[in-house]
Amino acid sequence: MGTAITEILIKKEISIKDLQGQILAVDTFNMLYQFISSIRQSDGTPLTDSKGRITSHLIGLFNRVTKLMTEGIKFIFVFDGEVPDLKKAERERRKLAKLEAQAKYDAAKQEENIEEMKKYASRTSKLTSNMVDEAKELIRALGMPIVDAPSEGEAQAAYIVSKGEAYAIVSQDADSLVFGAPIVIKNLTIGGKKKMPGSYVYKNISPETLSLAENLNNLKITNDQLIVLAMLVGTDYNIGGIKGIGPKKALKLLETYKEDYEKIFEEAKWNDNFDFEWKLVYDTIKNVKITDDYDLTFEKIDTEKIIEILVEKHDFSKERVDGTIAKLMKGMQPKTQKGLGDFF
Repeated sequence: MGTAITEILIKKEISIKDLQGQILAVDTFNMLYQFISSIRQSDGTPLTDSKGRITSHLIGLFNRVTKLMTEGIKFIFVFDGEVPDLKKAERERRKLAKLEAQAKYDAAKQEENIEEMKKYASRTSKLTSNMVDEAKELIRALGMPIVDAPSEGEAQAAYIVSKGEAYAIVSQDADSLVFGAPIVIKNLTIGGKKKMPGSYVYKNISPETLSLAENLNNLKITNDQLIVLAMLVGTDYNIGGIKGIGPKKALKLLETYKEDYEKIFEEAKWNDNFDFEWKLVYDTIKNVKITDDYDLTFEKIDTEKIIEILVEKHDFSKERVDGTIAKLMKGMQPKTQKGLGDFF
């Protein structure tokens, strides 16, 4: 789910070291899209194996996730389930946007315009069911648990964190807070730099943490009011939000009408913007399906399986894979060992 509330949220920069020893729940679809959008060749085309199969998602998982694992971080990978009915319109919008981007990319390729190719290539990113299966196979080989959400992955991840089974949720979408995630970590799996929207400029970035309690306290709103705030500016269930209302104006409406949501949406002219009731969106977010039917057991790393997936199936360099595995195994060993004198 996407909502433009980030500008009014408190974010704190952290280092990887701050997360040592923590278990993090991953909004996995969000992470995989991040990998296939950003890990590309110089002309913007995705990285592929000798059979033309995209490997960007596997490269991201293996290179970036294992690097974090060597820092003492463990992951629970949560995958999306059934799409809520209201979100199907957003899926269709994204599909059309990708088709438009593909047409522009093809035109740029015809003209051999590398810069334009780069611009539109990432917008054509598609996460196929086969890519999801490949990602799951590699995650299992790395010994990390997988949770299949009944609906929204970030809602399930937020639930796992709220139960204390993980420290935070890893996602680029701050709206994980809307689903009740106590702590959200952004920029964790990005390679240190991020492309600025609408330009070819990159900026250095660091991981950031967002606290639900801190932000609710700062904004002087409740969890339910945060849902309303998100709806006013737009979610995946009411795309684009209400015309003319940004986060600050939405917050002003909440300050004025408090928990009189009917009055808030009447004042904001919800019915002039959408042909369905606001309560439908509110209830979809508030009552999203979650489950307790999952296993969070961490297994031993299966090095042979990793080599089979990456080297034998997808043409990864065996030397590089072996090197990364060696670093991973070494990095996951206890940092200090007791000497004989420590026992007396």
